[in-house]
Amino acid sequence: MFQIKNYLRLLQIIGLLGLLALCLWLSLRPKEPNFTITEFSLPTSVSNENQSASFKYVLVVKNLDKESSIYYDDILMSFKYKQDMVGNNTIPRFDQGKDKTNNQVIDKVDVNAKVWGALAKAVSNGTAELNVDLSTSIQYKTWHVKSKHHKIKFQGVVPIGSEGKIKGKKKKVKLHGK
Repeated sequence: MFQIKNYLRLLQIIGLLGLLALCLWLSLRPKEPNFTITEFSLPTSVSNENQSASFKYVLVVKNLDKESSIYYDDILMSFKYKQDMVGNNTIPRFDQGKDKTNNQVIDKVDVNAKVWGALAKAVSNGTAELNVDLSTSIQYKTWHVKSKHHKIKFQGVVPIGSEGKIKGKKKKVKLHGK
């Protein structure tokens, strides 16, 4: 009788510890960051199709995790018009603390001269769409412990109006995980 009570008590303690571990894991499990293009500017006044051009964009990186910092490796941004590469850009590595949830990256990309003519024509018609691909590796840091590297890839479509800016009501484009 005495052994059965001790055995049941031990099972209760093990069950409680398992439930506590599950709750801690669920509450501290890191969330992927959000990437949003909030501004985009492409010149519309370039008269010569062979002339070089560049565009500017603002990328907002948001850490949704209040308990974890995120360490980003170099972020590769690729912009395509239809199947043609318009340009790409590398954002240098940075870290985002748990108390700092937003980072804004403002950058400029040179447009591939071979694609510029077709893109400029589509922009003047208000029908241009750029496909955006983002890829990087991240590490989470929770309670002074860094995780392994996690590769993440995001993509989105930036509709461009005839004024060379993001068209639509929201005027920003959220990138979604692949």
